[in-house]
Amino acid sequence: MPEVIINGPEGRIEGRYHHSPVAGAPIAVLLHPHPLHGGTMNNRVVLNMFHAFTRRGFSVLRFNFRGVGRSQGRFARGEGELADAAAALDWLQAVNPSAPVAWVGGFSFGAWIGMQLLMRRPEINGFISVAPPANTYDFTFLAPCPSSGLIVHGDADEIVPRADVKKLVDRLSNQRGITIDFRSIGGANHVFQDRIPELVEHVETYLEHALGQEAAVA
Repeated sequence: MPEVIINGPEGRIEGRYHHSPVAGAPIAVLLHPHPLHGGTMNNRVVLNMFHAFTRRGFSVLRFNFRGVGRSQGRFARGEGELADAAAALDWLQAVNPSAPVAWVGGFSFGAWIGMQLLMRRPEINGFISVAPPANTYDFTFLAPCPSSGLIVHGDADEIVPRADVKKLVDRLSNQRGITIDFRSIGGANHVFQDRIPELVEHVETYLEHALGQEAAVA
């Protein structure tokens, strides 16, 4: 998977990119956990999500937010990181102008940024949010949520209580035309220690189902 350098709002953004050999493949951008708490694009959850998307035929980009790794800039409380994600999606679309659909995936802090990107970019068709931090970040901007998607949470998460994620799921599910597939993994903590294979299975089965529905509609 080649290293890529993207021109971001604060300078260089470091990324890793897989280009699908299939013409007109769907695209996805993946977002990592909190930069001030050790989050990088090489996080195990993000890396395994990356491989799950590639196995489903996507062209996929993961990258380091500003101030992480070789990406320039400094942490900007989410506002700057959202701008980084938008720049990454712009780059991905420029490289794949014929992509029929676009997805966003994020883990923890990255899930929060991903849902904000979803609200601002109508071309995004689906999302996968893993352990969204519904207890510490405001998700009320999802009114209405523009797309259906998958939310995965560990029922032994020691950082984000399941009850807070379930409230988010229920609120989104009550919106007209939106279907939220909520999957809880038994015994999984916030970083899905020893539960990564189960997480990957949920991601892959959801992508297979969602892409099959899109193909049927087309």
